[in-house]
Parts: sequence; structure tokens; C-alpha cells
Amino acid sequence: MTKNVGGIDRILRLIVGIALLVWGFVLSDPINWWGAIGIVPLFTALINWCPIYPLIGMNTNK
Repeated sequence: MTKNVGGIDRILRLIVGIALLVWGFVLSDPINWWGAIGIVPLFTALINWCPIYPLIGMNTNK
């Protein structure tokens, strides 16, 4: 697994992931999936790898 998520991309993923998690907890509906969706960008930022990038030939890691 080669790292393909770079600096700014990683920071944006962390911010979006945390924001979605917080939004999911604040709304706290039983059918609120925003918190669960927030795990995806947060996880990809933490491991520096996005599974979609190889499919589209993209790499933001220098």
C-alpha cells in the first residue's frame, strides 16, 4: 500500500472527517449517518492512503 494522500489533502480530510463526526453527534437522530460517513475521510487521512485514487490515477503525495 503506497501512500497517495499528501499534506493539504490529508489536512482537509482530517477537518472534514472530524466535522462530520461532530455533526453526527450533535444531530443525534437515530437515522443520522453523517457521523459514520465521517469515519471514511478520517481513516484515509490517518493511513495516508485513499482506495479511490489508484482507480482514477491520482496521487497527492509528493
